[in-house]
Amino acid sequence: MPSFGWLLAVLSLTAMTGDAFAAAAFTRTERNCSLTPPYLPSTAVNTTLQLQELRERMLPMNISAYIIPGTDAHLSEYIAPRDARMAFMTGFTGSAGTAVVTRTKAALWTDSRYWVQAERQMDCNWELEKDVSISSVAAWLISEVPPGGMIGFDPFLFSLKTHESYAISLESSNRSLKSIPVNLVDQVWIERPPIPPHNLTRLPDRVIQRSWQKKVDQIRLQMRDNPYKPTALLLSALDETAWLFNLRGNDIPYNPFFYSYTLLTMDEIWLFVHMGRVTEELKEYLNTSCTGPLCVQLRSYDSVLSHVKNYVVQPGVEVWIGTEYTNYALYEVITPQDKLMTSSYSPVLTTKAVKDDTEQRILREAHVRDAVAVIQLLMWLEKAVPEGKETELTAAEYVNKCRNKQKDSRGPSFETISASGPNAALAHYSPTEETSRRLTVDEMYLVDSGGQYLDGTTDITRTVHWGTPTAMQKEAFTRVLMGNIEISRTIFPSGTRGVNMEMLGRRALWEVGLNYGHGTGHGVGNYFGVHEWPVGFQSNNIPFTAGMFTSIEPGYYKENDFGIRIEDVAVIVPAQTKYGNNYLTFDTVSLVPYDRKLIDTSLLRSEQIQWLNKYYETIRQLVGPELDNQKLHEEKDWMLRNTEPFSESGSSAAACSSSLAFITLAVALLHNIA
Repeated sequence: MPSFGWLLAVLSLTAMTGDAFAAAAFTRTERNCSLTPPYLPSTAVNTTLQLQELRERMLPMNISAYIIPGTDAHLSEYIAPRDARMAFMTGFTGSAGTAVVTRTKAALWTDSRYWVQAERQMDCNWELEKDVSISSVAAWLISEVPPGGMIGFDPFLFSLKTHESYAISLESSNRSLKSIPVNLVDQVWIERPPIPPHNLTRLPDRVIQRSWQKKVDQIRLQMRDNPYKPTALLLSALDETAWLFNLRGNDIPYNPFFYSYTLLTMDEIWLFVHMGRVTEELKEYLNTSCTGPLCVQLRSYDSVLSHVKNYVVQPGVEVWIGTEYTNYALYEVITPQDKLMTSSYSPVLTTKAVKDDTEQRILREAHVRDAVAVIQLLMWLEKAVPEGKETELTAAEYVNKCRNKQKDSRGPSFETISASGPNAALAHYSPTEETSRRLTVDEMYLVDSGGQYLDGTTDITRTVHWGTPTAMQKEAFTRVLMGNIEISRTIFPSGTRGVNMEMLGRRALWEVGLNYGHGTGHGVGNYFGVHEWPVGFQSNNIPFTAGMFTSIEPGYYKENDFGIRIEDVAVIVPAQTKYGNNYLTFDTVSLVPYDRKLIDTSLLRSEQIQWLNKYYETIRQLVGPELDNQKLHEEKDWMLRNTEPFSESGSSAAACSSSLAFITLAVALLHNIA
């Protein structure tokens, strides 16, 4: 599943102008505010009332504008329905964006994955700004807010970096930020969803190698060894507390998290949760009846701010925070500055990123069962699509139904991306009753889906064609595959940053002037988030070490025509080299064959075909027995047909291309070392 990160400008998305733009006309699926009266599709949301009520509440606050981020108090990528304030105000339901409301205007900023979706969901009260930078938002604010004006924001929804970026952009313009701890959108959101009533659950012992007590000891050791000697660690990201205590919840759709904070010192542990959700069994599990170093003291979720305030007034204390996930409301109470220690990520996130032996084993096992579900989908579609009855929506429902039958399934890990033809050119499109298209043999089909299992989280994308692909489609698919293979087979020194090899996923596309506008990969959890930071190929990801899991997902999208993405999850493992030690490579754990019809082997080098054949043999060895075990004999026959080895006789022998790959990686590694 593509993540927002190193977002390249995709020229094709902005090249249409004048009559060409009008000719596209969005074919009655997107708004047209230039008409009189404006045209709004059925998917657009009327936001007039909520905008009017929000502006009424802005007046007594003496603010000229109000910023509405698309996140929650834990700066999560995926949020609970009750935190979807941006969606409530704008109608736009994408996972990334920022809305701003002034007394007369309203605007939304989001990236290229969501431009078409925003045009389909927003009414004409809203301007769409095709940028995601804070500098762009700030420039718009300066143009709309008069000098001396104040811009309101909820400090619980701002990261430290976000606040700093706005402040820097606005400080010379005589406009200022005003922190308003009571969220104004919540005041007008009459039917705001409640907190889910579910109790917290603990993971079964069979999927745990480290008890929560061992994890606490491990983190305290890092605090003790830190030269700045912090006395406490504040955990704000939802997966930090869930990982530390081996607990799971249901507050966030598709993500087994629960609202929580943790304050950990050398001799005390405070866990901030909604108290009514902690059962007596869990209280015993967490040792809540005592006050020792391995006893968890429960506090109400809403008391974290006052508790941190009370802690920092003590002499000689210093609180360690990870700046990427600590909100500004908590940060601003840790004063003076000598009581604060920062790093980009907390030691919990960096420790969690490296899976232990049990986590690696069970995550591999989850991917084997998950492959069965995807194979069932692809085989079914191969039969059903020529009959002309299936749609993007029925395909999404089918793969989720197949996953639900697998052992330890806990549902999908995100909303399934099931897209054909022009819908597949939208990197994050998910079908609805209004937008779902019928699948045909004349168009490419992209399915990006994943599952949550007690032993792991999965995420896999396959692109197929049931008819005759065009030469351009076949070449583009093959070049995307080449990018996937080039990263997957790369050997690199331990400590290399993903951003410094990311270009290998794009190189084959760049050679013919193609590209894609999303990140190349992201971390994946063990029954956690499908986008798990801080692992991946982006500039703010940590260096790779053995035991990390990441997706590898190059793609290509031709607007209004088709989309291609190939996504696999891989674990980083030691590589055997002739001379060097401490070298690493990727071992692919997603186990579903690629569409043979779309692969032009004449473009592949011999070593790429060798990698592909070895991968197919691995699928046979690992997925074959599982298909036998589930008595899915027809599916096994399908898998065997689609994993026949490729001949190397027709492959490209472009030695210079291979040399260029080495030079590209070498330059990247030199930059990494520098």
